[in-house]
Amino acid sequence: MIGVKTIGNATLIAYEDVPVLATDPWFGEEDKAFFGSWGLPYQIPAAERDDIKKAKYIWFSHGHQDHLNPCSIERLRHLSILIPDHVGGRIKNDLQAQGYDVRILPDGRWIQLSNRIKIFCIADYNQDAILLVDVGGRLFINMNDASPRAHLRVIRGIAREYNYSYLLQLVGYTAGMVNLFDQNGNRIEPRFGRVGRELARYARELGAKSVIPFSSFHRFEREDSAWANSYLTPLSAYQHGFDETLAEFIPPFAWIDCVSGEILNLDPPEAPISLRKPAEFGDSWSDELGTDDKQVINDYFQQKEVLRGMLGFIEFDVGGKLHAVDLAGPRDRGITFAAPRNSLMIAINNKVFDDLEGTNFMKTTLHNFESLYSGSVYSPSFNALIGKWADNGGADTKNEIKSYLAEYRHRVTRVDWFLHNLKLEGEPRLRRYLGGESWLYTLARAAYRRALR
Repeated sequence: MIGVKTIGNATLIAYEDVPVLATDPWFGEEDKAFFGSWGLPYQIPAAERDDIKKAKYIWFSHGHQDHLNPCSIERLRHLSILIPDHVGGRIKNDLQAQGYDVRILPDGRWIQLSNRIKIFCIADYNQDAILLVDVGGRLFINMNDASPRAHLRVIRGIAREYNYSYLLQLVGYTAGMVNLFDQNGNRIEPRFGRVGRELARYARELGAKSVIPFSSFHRFEREDSAWANSYLTPLSAYQHGFDETLAEFIPPFAWIDCVSGEILNLDPPEAPISLRKPAEFGDSWSDELGTDDKQVINDYFQQKEVLRGMLGFIEFDVGGKLHAVDLAGPRDRGITFAAPRNSLMIAINNKVFDDLEGTNFMKTTLHNFESLYSGSVYSPSFNALIGKWADNGGADTKNEIKSYLAEYRHRVTRVDWFLHNLKLEGEPRLRRYLGGESWLYTLARAAYRRALR
């Protein structure tokens, strides 16, 4: 038996007679994520749960709890843990301190795990990672939450060498934050694109011949976040707009036989849901910040050097009372976060603030500030600065960020780094200067995209 199963949220299980590798195993059920807000909508059947626990290797892409879940990993303490070579080494250091057997995978090199299974790991500067898995001569491109960034040409070049290639990709209406408002109190609605069309576009971009929806399966299970379930992506949406001339569509939760090519739907049952009260996770919305809490919050944000020029303030609404962190940017430009004290202080004390952003029990209001997520290497987003580069990468100051990015830049060619940044910065500038609806913009965009291929 040589093949692959996809199950859970972002779990791929690779088999060569026995389970050899499992990726990002989050078991769901009582193993909640993000302060109890996230759970799995579909069960992981007993056979697949056992296979994960029997796998020789477990690979974790990054530290978010729907991938590296602190409860689920306890069930895997006996296994060998493989992790990407993330700058800062936070995951490695934390797991080794807890007694896990951890091995860092070299960046951009094939590693043989068994006779017919090998892997190729790529860590990127946003502390995500990509794993290429060759199972019996078929290629599985496990993108999980990542994007190709400066590795597009490398991935596409490898994909060209395979007759059979499968893209496992996060695409959906929302992966997290929808409890988002502008300064006038208007909800900022997420963009509801045609999910199937996005999947097909990614397949074409990366050179994959088949696509499996992946890393997109969660639901909200706290009483103060369950309202956001209406924003989740139904399974039917993944084929909406999918162009089958570009790639084959494979439903999520499938067995792919890597000898015959046969595909079987695993059809896992829906998980029962019982909404949990915030108090079960230590939260009371009436709790207020203490004096020491306020100082911890001030220190946490004010030490982010680049952030001080980006915003004038960050404000916290906790227990109905406001606490503002003064920063050095424009005075009318800032963010208000409304959150329960316990989860907020856990997030800040443990340097996992971006874990709060997708809970949807925390309310975020942007004041003359466009987005927490839009940005680039040279104009970083709020989320990148806080959750990726600082908390996980250990880069708070301008010099630390410069060194941090330089390490990732040195792992790719100059051409790939240039093309990546051109893609991030070039197209928005074309739209801004030429007008998004003009014929000149359409012509320039087509020429620009051809240059990136």
